[in-house]
Amino acid sequence: VTTMDWNSAGTLLGTGSYDGCARIWTESGELKHTLSLHKGPLFSLKWNHAGNYLLSGSVDKTTAVWEAETGRCVKHFKVHNAPTLDVDWRDNTSFASCSTDKMIYLCSLEESGPLRAYEGHRDEINCVRFDSSSSLLASCSDDGTAKVWSVSSSSPVYDLREHPKEVYTLRWSPSTFRRLVLATASFDASIKLWDINTGRCIQTLEHHSDP
Repeated sequence: VTTMDWNSAGTLLGTGSYDGCARIWTESGELKHTLSLHKGPLFSLKWNHAGNYLLSGSVDKTTAVWEAETGRCVKHFKVHNAPTLDVDWRDNTSFASCSTDKMIYLCSLEESGPLRAYEGHRDEINCVRFDSSSSLLASCSDDGTAKVWSVSSSSPVYDLREHPKEVYTLRWSPSTFRRLVLATASFDASIKLWDINTGRCIQTLEHHSDP
């Protein structure tokens, strides 16, 4: 089992595995649905905020959106040409996915093809996350950079380049009332905090001794 996510109500748990299946469980441990479609391991799985759709990304290069109530696949996206590593919802019907193909795509349930493509990373992209306003998308890569994109532009707003090694994951600060801060974590054994109003690194956390 490589990935899991609770719905916002805490009533359903989605899990994904190397067996290529996603599963939906109730909080009491009952298996509600087995979601079979992917032809390879699942590395990412996310509920939308409404809790009616579960999104999965697979090594088979595809992403799929599943209906929570019935377990049926609502839409199967084949936009990447290499394994999909991460996914994140922008709102209840659109999401971003990233891949070892160095690309990020913004997709919608209402469209058959991608709404937008984000190109600029030079190696596989490990993680994508929208900020709380869903107007900014952060990504990080084995190329040693993190990037911040506007959903309305294909060019990065910021190119964050102070990590000397691969950047494995990132998280936005949750508060919308203080300055917007992005945390990036790297194989260089450090975490960096970035002020997204300026694009500057404001802190480096260096007490870990391994990636």
